[in-house]
Amino acid sequence: MKKAILKTLPDPLINFLRNTKDEIITASEWPASRLHPWRRESILKLEAMRDSQRGERCIIVGNGPSLKNTDLQKLQKVYSIGMNRFYMAFPELGFTTSCFLTVNDLVIEQCAEDIRTLPIPSFISWRGRKWVKPSENLHYLYTSYILPRFNGNAAGRLWEGATVTFVAMQLAYYLGFKQVVLIGVDHNYTTKGTPNTTVVSAGDDPNHFNPDYFGKGFRWQLPDPETNELAYTMAREAYKKDGREILDATVDGKLTVFPKVKFETLF
Repeated sequence: MKKAILKTLPDPLINFLRNTKDEIITASEWPASRLHPWRRESILKLEAMRDSQRGERCIIVGNGPSLKNTDLQKLQKVYSIGMNRFYMAFPELGFTTSCFLTVNDLVIEQCAEDIRTLPIPSFISWRGRKWVKPSENLHYLYTSYILPRFNGNAAGRLWEGATVTFVAMQLAYYLGFKQVVLIGVDHNYTTKGTPNTTVVSAGDDPNHFNPDYFGKGFRWQLPDPETNELAYTMAREAYKKDGREILDATVDGKLTVFPKVKFETLF
C-alpha cells in the first residue's frame, strides 16, 4: 500500500517527505550524539586533532585482494588509516597503521574484542558504543545512513555513503591532509546481490585480501557501489574545492572517480 501511494506522488514531494523524515530522525539523535559524556569526551579529543596533519599525505588502506600486489612496507613511511579488518595484516607486516577506523555495526559487533585490544588510535561509529566501551585510544564518530553530504568536520555528523572509506576521507580532511591516496579500494566484488543486504559467508572470502576476512559464518552486508560512487564524487569535489586531492593507487582497481597513480612512484 505504501509503495502504491508513493508512486502517485510527484518526485519533488517524495523528496521533501523523505528529507523531512531524515531531519526528524537526525534531530532526535542530536542530544545523545552531542551531550552524552562518552561522546563529549570524543568530541574534545577530535577537536584537539583538527588540522594536526595539515599539508601532509595520508594513505587510506582498503581491504581488496589487490593489497596482495601492493608493497605495504611503504606504509611505514607515511600516515595511514587502516579500516575494518585490515588489522589482520599487522602481524605479518610487523607494524600497524597510524590509526584504525570502522563504522559498520556487523564488523564492530563481531570484532569488538579485536578492536578493544588495538594499540593505536581507533575511530568507531557512535552506534558501536553498544559493543566497545570508552578507552584512551578510542574515539566515537557520529555517523549516519541519511542526509547525504560530505562533512569536513569529523566532530559533527558524518554521512557513511555505504562505505567506511568515505568516512575515512572525511576524517582525513578534518585532520588536514592535503593529499589522500587510496590503495586496496578495488571496487570490484565477486559476491553479487541486493546492496546492503545482510548475508552469512559460506566459506572463504574472495572479496578481500585475506580469505578469513569475512570467513565462514561471518555476517556482513553486500556492497552498494552506486552509493559509494556518489559519496566518492562528493569527496573528490570537496577536496578539489579546497586545493587538496584524492588519488587512486589501487592496483587494477575498477573505481573511476579519482585520478590514477602508481603507488611506488609516490616514494
